Parts: sequence; structure tokens; C-alpha cells
Amino acid sequence: MGVPAATANNQDASFAHLIDQRRKWYNNRRIITLNAWIVLLLISSSTNGYDGSMMNGLQSLPQWEVAFDNPSGSKLGLLNAIQNIGALAGYPFAPYMSDGIGRRRTVFFGAVIMCIATALQTAAQSVGMFIGARFLIGFGLTFAANAAPMLVTEISYPTYRAPLTSLYNSLWYSGSIVAAWTTYGSFKINSTWAWRLPSLLQGIPSVLQVALVLFAPESPRWLIKKGRDAEALKTLAYYHADGDEQDPLVLYEFGEIKAAIEYDRTVAANVGWKSLVATPGNRKRMRIILALAFFSQWSGNGLVSYYLNKVFDQIGITGSSTQLLINGILQIWNLAWATCAAFMVNRLGRRFLFLVSASMMTLFYMAQAICFAEYAEHGNPASGHAVIAFIFLFYAAYDIAFTPLIVSYTVEILPYNIRAKGFNVFNFVISAALIFNQYVNPIALDAMSWKYYIVYVCWLAVEFIFLWFFLVETKNRTLEETAALFDGEDALEQIAQRGEVAHEVYEHTSEEKRSSGEASGA
Repeated sequence: MGVPAATANNQDASFAHLIDQRRKWYNNRRIITLNAWIVLLLISSSTNGYDGSMMNGLQSLPQWEVAFDNPSGSKLGLLNAIQNIGALAGYPFAPYMSDGIGRRRTVFFGAVIMCIATALQTAAQSVGMFIGARFLIGFGLTFAANAAPMLVTEISYPTYRAPLTSLYNSLWYSGSIVAAWTTYGSFKINSTWAWRLPSLLQGIPSVLQVALVLFAPESPRWLIKKGRDAEALKTLAYYHADGDEQDPLVLYEFGEIKAAIEYDRTVAANVGWKSLVATPGNRKRMRIILALAFFSQWSGNGLVSYYLNKVFDQIGITGSSTQLLINGILQIWNLAWATCAAFMVNRLGRRFLFLVSASMMTLFYMAQAICFAEYAEHGNPASGHAVIAFIFLFYAAYDIAFTPLIVSYTVEILPYNIRAKGFNVFNFVISAALIFNQYVNPIALDAMSWKYYIVYVCWLAVEFIFLWFFLVETKNRTLEETAALFDGEDALEQIAQRGEVAHEVYEHTSEEKRSSGEASGA
């Protein structure tokens, strides 16, 4: 249920007119510094992207095939899926750490585990050791991937929050690009370092986070939740207003955050797992979040993300060098589209991008199925080449919504009190879908060949229908202002109460600062 237009406009104006139009990301030193810290957090996604592309590349390396006895079928599925099994093991603990010790320390904890794991993966002497290392990578990544995007969205300058949070998942492809081109280059190494080098480089983002992340700002929302109001106000002021604690935007943000958290503490005290489905608004949120998590892995993209070499083999492109080259170009293509879409989320809106994405994916996947069938039936090389073209077009469609928005949309529609747990459920569903996908796809592709594509064409049409009926637009709002979109008319009163408290905090804090200034002047 939406809110009346007048209410939405008033909410937009409630903070938009407080923005200093002279303060931009490119001319303000504090915002530049803040965005640099955000980049450090965003690269958590690069580790995940690196893994998917690296495993694609390793399957095209004869050196890796020989070292691990030419894995296929369920063994190959386990090698790909074990990272997500490791992630599943971390999910029961990640939200408690994010809410308990803070976002920064949780990212640090996850990065330490990933550094250890990549060292073990690089030194692997057997399939078992390689699998164990990949399990640890998934386990550590769970903690970093739970805390990092939440910290990004909770510390960003208001006008840049949506694009920066959308960049989190978009930078999945930055790791993917490095992995694709690393495996392409290491193909010429005539030793086990052909696959050990890509394994070693996977740890670079984690090393950077271990060295630097504890110096990054902590979430003001977490600080206020822990009763550290002065630190929260100082953090907001330092990065959002050049250190001015009396800046109207800072006082508004501080007041709104404090009011929302106080409301959650006194009125909605239940923050356990049951709270995710305890109210109609939360049930609406979880329905959308679970669907997006599942759709993100079951839109046909899993075939290319982890089994691109098998697809190439079935359309007559069997050369390892050619396969690796196409994979490398595809990752650059993906990053370009996802990044552009991330910067358009406020202008075009979430709903528009999702609907365009789902409709175009359905069209291009259907075209892939037709071309694949033509090649399988008649062996026409042109049809095989057309499959590659439609893979690129399909990914452009996927990247304009499902890459940038699934994470940013999820964290922004969740109120603070359930954000860590709700986002953890989102990541859990993704891992579960991936594990099933990684086992089923190679088996189904071998058994059904091009007919397997028809299954995904039908499913993509179902995704479009769901998004049309259930996806809610959330652009141009603060994190605290999205409740009315999901919690119905009662939320309007709650928003009003929060606004009154925010105004009181604004007035009270301003009065205190003025009195302090006068006393100092005296």
C-alpha cells in the first residue's frame, strides 16, 4: 500500500531542502574521504564475483583439470557449490555479530577468515584441501557480505546512498573481470601456478580490508542503538557537514534515526527472527526479498556464471583460449551495464528497472533457446555465434536491475531493528538457490541440452508477473521513511510521530549548542 502523493512529496522535501547544493562528491574533502571508505566496503562483493569467474576459468585450464582428476558431474558441482555451503554455515551467526560488535568489526572478522582460506586454496595439494579452503572462503564471506552493504547504506551521504549501495552488487563484476583475465593470462603457465596464481589473487580485497576497515566510520544507527549518541552525531557531522554538528541536515538525520530506533525499542521491542513475519508490513517485505533472492540466481544466469565452458562446448566453441577470452570480455560488458544502472536508480526508479530487466531477459533467453536448438538440430555455426550474441544481450538486461538493485533494495526496505536478520535471510536464500543450481545445471544441461533453456524462458515470464504485482517503488526516501510504503495507513501516524521527535531533537540540540556557544563566548 502506498502513501498519498502529498505525503510522499512532503517526505521528499523533509530532507531534500536541507541538502547543501554546493556539497558534491567531487569538491568536498569529507565526502570524498567517506566515499573512499565506502569503496573499501564495496570490494567485499568483488571477492564473491572473483570466485564465480575464477571457477569458470579454472574449468577451461588443462592444468587444473589434470591436478584434480578431470572433475565432472556431481564432483564438479560440489567444487562450485562448496563455497555456498560454507556460507550457509555462517548465516546463523552473521546478523548477531553485525548487530552485536558492529558493522566494521564484522567485516574485519570475515576478511581475516577469507585471507586464511585463500592461502589454503593456493597451497592445495588435493581435491579435499581445495574443497575445504573454498568452504572457509564462503564462511568468511558471509560475515563481510552481511555487514558491508548495511554499513554502506547507513553511512552514505543521503543523495548518494542509493547509487553507492547499488554499486555493491555491481562490483561483483570487478572481481569477475580480474579473475577472468587472470585465468586467461595464466593459461600459458606450464605448471600448477596456472591455477594457484588466480587462487592467490582472490585474497587481495580481504587483505586490504584487514589492514584498513577498522579505521572506517561506524554506522551512526548502530552507535545510537548502543547508546553512543555523541559518537553518532559526530560521525554524521564529520562526513555529512564538514564537522558542523548544528548543520540542519545532520540534526534532521540524527533526530530521525534516534526517533525511529526509540520507537523500535519501546513499541516494537520484538526483534527476534519471528519479527520478520510478525506484521503485515514485514510479511510484504519478506515476500519481495525472498523472491528477489531466488530470482537473482534462477533467471538462467547460473548457466553462464558457473558453466560457461559447457555451454560453449555444446555450440562448438571448444578452444580454451577462445572460451577464456569471451569470458573476460563478458565480465567487462557486465560491469559497464551494472555500473550505469546503479547511477540511474534515483532517476528511473527501482520498479521501472526491474520490469524492463525481466521483460528483456525473457525475450533474449527465448532467442538463445531458438539459436541453440538450430545449432543442435542442423549444426549451423552462425546459430552458435548467435547464442553468444544473445548471451551478451541477456546479461545487459540482467545487469540493469538484478545486479545493482537486489542488495540495495533489500537493505533499504528493511527497518533498522530487523535489517541484519532480514538481509541475512536474503543471503541465505541466494546461497541455497545457488547450491541447488550448481548441482542441477550441469546435469540438466547434459541431459536436456537446448530444451533446458525453455524451462528458464517460462520461469522468467513468471518473474515478470510477480514483479508487476508486488514490487513497491522506494526512490527519493530516507531509510527511515520507507515504512509507510509497507506498513499501511498506520505507518503515516508513526512517520508523523517520528517527525515530531526529530523536530524536538533538532530544537533541543540547537538550543544546547547555542547555549554552549554563548557560554564559551562569555
